[in-house]
Amino acid sequence: MKKRPKAQGAALVTGGAKRIGKAICLSLSSMGYKIALHYHKSGTEAKRVAKTIWQKGGICELFSCDLSDEHQTIALIPSVLKKFSRLNVLINNASIFEPTTIKSSELISLDRHFAVNFKAPYVLTAQFARKCQKGHIINILDTHIVDNKTSHANYLLSKKALGELTKLSAVELGPYIRVNGVSPGLIFPPAQARTGYLEKRAKNIPLKKKGDVNQITRSIEFLLNNPYLTGQIIFNDGGEHLM
Repeated sequence: MKKRPKAQGAALVTGGAKRIGKAICLSLSSMGYKIALHYHKSGTEAKRVAKTIWQKGGICELFSCDLSDEHQTIALIPSVLKKFSRLNVLINNASIFEPTTIKSSELISLDRHFAVNFKAPYVLTAQFARKCQKGHIINILDTHIVDNKTSHANYLLSKKALGELTKLSAVELGPYIRVNGVSPGLIFPPAQARTGYLEKRAKNIPLKKKGDVNQITRSIEFLLNNPYLTGQIIFNDGGEHLM
């Protein structure tokens, strides 16, 4: 059996049951972190990820929370600390992604996007700072935070705000807490996207190819292992943000 790496503490990953969140959980576990996997509606998938981690010799506990509910969100980190007293990494990954325009959007959609994509990371960042007092926060953003043309206005606005929170909190929370971000590009297609969606989009970016989720996890590992980095946003997107 492969020897487990040295214990690194514990990491809370929001939206850890699927897609990028799942890959982050598996990667951090392989690095020696105990995993606090947050999920909301993806309980079946969360259990599968936890089972995989346990089978590989890691430790993973599941935490259900509706991040659109302020009271549940406030209680999340205290719940994790009851299981993992050495919580030292927070990955704000969970988000919702719905097509909207400013002209046609209802306020309830704006509220929903900001509640999950911005307010929840804000609350968790504050709770992490108060209760953990040292460690590393990484926010999963989006390559399009530098753009102003989109068919997902509410989503993009919430991610732009999260990008600014990344920089603002890096200044306030240093030196004991570092805050950085990763902005993925063409990694996973949106739900209901047609076959070949990513390949078609990739033709218009500098590197002319789609990305891989392992490139995101390597960026996170890079940030975790570089103690002189804070307030940085890595655009893991094949150069798409430059276009």
